[in-house]
Amino acid sequence: MLASVDIVIVNWNSGSQLFQCIASIRAYRAALVGRCTVVDNGSTDGSADFLEAAADVDLVKAGQNLGFGRACNLGAARGDSPFILFLNPDARLLPESLEAALAHMLAPENAKVGIVGVQLVGEDGQVQRTCAFAPTPGRLVAKSLGLTAFFKQWDVHMSAWDHAETRKVDHVMGAFFLMRREVFDLLYGFDERFFVYLEDLDLSVRAAQAGFSTTYLANAQAFHKGGGVSEQVKAHRLFYSLRSRIQYAFKHFSPFAALCVTCSTLLIEPLSRFALLAGTGRWREVGDLFRGYRMLWGWVVTDGGRKQ
Repeated sequence: MLASVDIVIVNWNSGSQLFQCIASIRAYRAALVGRCTVVDNGSTDGSADFLEAAADVDLVKAGQNLGFGRACNLGAARGDSPFILFLNPDARLLPESLEAALAHMLAPENAKVGIVGVQLVGEDGQVQRTCAFAPTPGRLVAKSLGLTAFFKQWDVHMSAWDHAETRKVDHVMGAFFLMRREVFDLLYGFDERFFVYLEDLDLSVRAAQAGFSTTYLANAQAFHKGGGVSEQVKAHRLFYSLRSRIQYAFKHFSPFAALCVTCSTLLIEPLSRFALLAGTGRWREVGDLFRGYRMLWGWVVTDGGRKQ
């Protein structure tokens, strides 16, 4: 008998995707689920309204956008199953998603596996490249310089690997992020200073530092649309991703290395990004680039930008 798992979904204006996500949980191995909690981060599209009277889903209305990590912590605290699955609303379970992932966790030889991810497939049926290396200052500076567009081996994303076999990795994407509750509690959950982006990477790195590894499973799949609602707010997506990068650098690197990452992100990357957009004729995205960097620089000159 497999142990139960609590599922936590953070919703923000996800439209019909949340409905499809919940339907997949109900259809596939719902008996394994101890509690399914949806934390709605102040959605205005009514995407979570269908859960108002649901007996099998714990709907938490935050009333505002708490950020991904904080909402995940809130949802996780409402359950007590030995495992927690953080599932994006643009993801859907498939028949063996939960069973195979839990079976791997429960194998005696995998007692020190703290996090498991599965193969994520998109609408085209292709396996997505969802694993990543733990960032180094050099990899992040190379990203800022635009070098990773030509030298994939320097990128943090493991895009050159076909994701066809099970293996230990530094990080799996948070769209399907299965974790032992004991490890989650040991690490005090997600670092809420990351509003969105890299909070799952930070947790993976801290789990490794505590002696728990991350495994990518190739014998289990889940659906993942990709992009999610962040497609609607590209300038904000850019701002939060770059802000989280700077926060990550100051948390995990030496002061000098963090300063190098910050300077390259603020001073060089806007030029390399503009050159890439111009070179590929994506002029419509230039406005999002400038708006995103305006927000980033505004954050840098405030108290929030100086306090890491």
